[in-house]
Amino acid sequence: MPSEVLSGTMETVMMIWRLDEVPEQAQTVVGGKARVLAQLAQAGYPVPAGFVIAPEAFENGELRSPAWEQVLEEVAALRRKNGRSALAVRSSASTEDSAAASFAGEFETVLNVTTAEEIRQAIGRVYQSRESERVVAYRQAQGLAARPEMAVIVQEMAPAALAGVLFTADPVSGSQAYMTGNFVRGLGEQLVAGEANGEAFRLQRPSGTYEGPAELKLFARALFQLGERLASKLNGPQDIEWAIAGDKVVVLQSRPITTMQAYNPVTGEWNDSRRGDYLWSNANFGEALPDVMTPLTWSLIQIYSEETFGNPLPGDNPLMGNIGGRFYVNLSLFTSMMQALGFSRERMNRESEEFFGNLPDDVAIPIIPFSRRAVLRGFVPFAARAMVRRGRNLRRLAAFTAELPQRVAVLQESIQVAPSPAALADLWQNEFEPLLRRAYQMLQTGTSRYENAYRPLRRKLVAQVGEEDANLLLSGVSAEGEWLASLGPLVGLWQVAQGEMSQADYLQEYGHRGPHEFEVSWPRPAEDPEWMNRQLATLAGVDVPALLARREAEKQAAWERYGPRFPKQVARTQQKLAAAAGAARGREAIRSEVTRLVGLGRVLALRVGELTGLGEDAFFLWLAELTAVLHGDETAVAQIAIRRQVHERFSSLPPYPALINGRFDPQAWAADPNRRSDIYDGHAEAGPAGPASSTSLIRGLPGSAGVVEGLVRRLDSVEEGYLLQPGEVLVTVTTNVGWTPLFPRAAAIVTDVGAPLSHAAIVARELGIPAVVGAGEATMWLRTGERVRVDGTRGVVERLE
Repeated sequence: MPSEVLSGTMETVMMIWRLDEVPEQAQTVVGGKARVLAQLAQAGYPVPAGFVIAPEAFENGELRSPAWEQVLEEVAALRRKNGRSALAVRSSASTEDSAAASFAGEFETVLNVTTAEEIRQAIGRVYQSRESERVVAYRQAQGLAARPEMAVIVQEMAPAALAGVLFTADPVSGSQAYMTGNFVRGLGEQLVAGEANGEAFRLQRPSGTYEGPAELKLFARALFQLGERLASKLNGPQDIEWAIAGDKVVVLQSRPITTMQAYNPVTGEWNDSRRGDYLWSNANFGEALPDVMTPLTWSLIQIYSEETFGNPLPGDNPLMGNIGGRFYVNLSLFTSMMQALGFSRERMNRESEEFFGNLPDDVAIPIIPFSRRAVLRGFVPFAARAMVRRGRNLRRLAAFTAELPQRVAVLQESIQVAPSPAALADLWQNEFEPLLRRAYQMLQTGTSRYENAYRPLRRKLVAQVGEEDANLLLSGVSAEGEWLASLGPLVGLWQVAQGEMSQADYLQEYGHRGPHEFEVSWPRPAEDPEWMNRQLATLAGVDVPALLARREAEKQAAWERYGPRFPKQVARTQQKLAAAAGAARGREAIRSEVTRLVGLGRVLALRVGELTGLGEDAFFLWLAELTAVLHGDETAVAQIAIRRQVHERFSSLPPYPALINGRFDPQAWAADPNRRSDIYDGHAEAGPAGPASSTSLIRGLPGSAGVVEGLVRRLDSVEEGYLLQPGEVLVTVTTNVGWTPLFPRAAAIVTDVGAPLSHAAIVARELGIPAVVGAGEATMWLRTGERVRVDGTRGVVERLE
């Protein structure tokens, strides 16, 4: 129970809590170690009995007299219950055992104390250790300026026969294929303090098979189960201190593995490749976010992950990741689930190709050791709930999409005139965030509907008539008066050029679309008064309706070839094509409107900057920090400067590889003269990229059928678009809707990143421009001015010079 004592005439609450009784509201003040031990004790884990003395029990570095009296009462209660006299006195600092800093072995621990005087001296010694030279040096190295608050734990001594540490994942590689650890005979403090090496052991996952000295084998199963449970309960890989006492495994403490944390507060870097051993891809998804993201943008994207996928599988394995500021998807998660269900590598490649491109056969995909039972137990209920929600959302999709522009306009006005930080916080919490979450759900519904309609139909048509005619039959998805949303900005510009649409109407309809549309720190096109003139200049001499008409004629010719060959399937195929076209328009429409809504994040941040004096620094706060600032807590503001520096540094690097396997250091990769731009494999020895002239054939994926020859124009950004001459082959890393006005001038399009369902492929098919997507190293091999042959049907680019 908590201790409440009176000191003089002033009431002082001396918080001394038994570990199994620490209330939730007090867990924030008792330090990292005590907080976790309290949670575990209250959940029934084998934690030695004890109590924690909160920082408020100390004054001028000494334990207050009333608190000392209560300590003696708690010690007596411990001994009456367990009959043991020896105690352990341990630290629990506010920053200890956190994800960013473990402080392992830095603070004092005093063992085997028995007498009252020994206990009091031990408590003082542990409390004062926060001032030690090694703790101050560790704090400085970790970028922790403030002196930590110190709570002190008093526990019964566990009479350890064996003691050690257990990592539930490899702290070096991040692999979850096994747990690893060390142990010593007797007490484990010498191991934690680095004074002994200990005996090494491993536990394979998911079987728990033990590899190590025989004396620990009897307890290996219990250790494995404990590790699995703690990693699940504490939401991530754990560094566990344990002991074997009385033939039972007991937990001395558990903390996150600090080498597997995504965010480093010292450097301001976010890198999810540190969280585990995974294969990452930015194909398809990376086109929406081609830039290095600011913290605010990443926060908004994380909400999409929460609303659309969640985490139905065991463990804290991210589906979406931020690696050096760039967006990636975790293919290991998908692959591991499929493998647990018995699917082959070939089947997995086939299922993922249209989203992520071809996975090289020589790349070993790191597997998360899921059991079939765990996958079924987690994923089947998730899939069932998702199907119900998808059906419900599908009925509302068209209406929701049509309503969203007006709802965004009303909300934007409210944000811009919010009179105070508190009012702005209310707008976010009560209006903006709920609408954003709902819109993300709708976006996923529209995407799923399109994928389910397009993918099986495309496979059938390719089998029937080949890649080229299948592309033709699947093109022309715009309907009368309803353009494909990703094609709309191009058609709209042509209408403005012809005087058929005013510039004001164009900006109202498409002013939220652009090459950086999901990065909220970038100004929207509608904010730039010269943007429209630059776009119109790209269309000089281009007849967009003629391009579309030519493509429609090619499609009709493909139909004339299809009908005589498959007369009995014509009607059914037409129905499926119409359904796929409708689904494509629906997906692109909701994506456009969600982009408009995400743009309100920019409006919100700018208003926060105005009301708080932060200005555009607001983009360098996470959403939780942004709302905290609105409520008066500016603690995170101190991190802005270093985050800005990191953002500038990462933005100056070349775009990262489309595939990243294992842990990835963006700066080390960029500094490597032999780096590859298509893949980084941390498990393989890197080979030299070689000179550009060493290869004549570059392979990618068929994006849009057709064969054409032309001179290369390699562009690093859409801002260089004015350099593209009519009839040149556009070669770049990736494209999105902001590149669409350039497409009519290109003879063909080649991208490093992309897949058959990516923007470059979809728009190129509509315009009848050959395209090869996901070519990996095209921008590394191809140089402006050299002649190439682009075969969009086979997905290859041949260098002719």
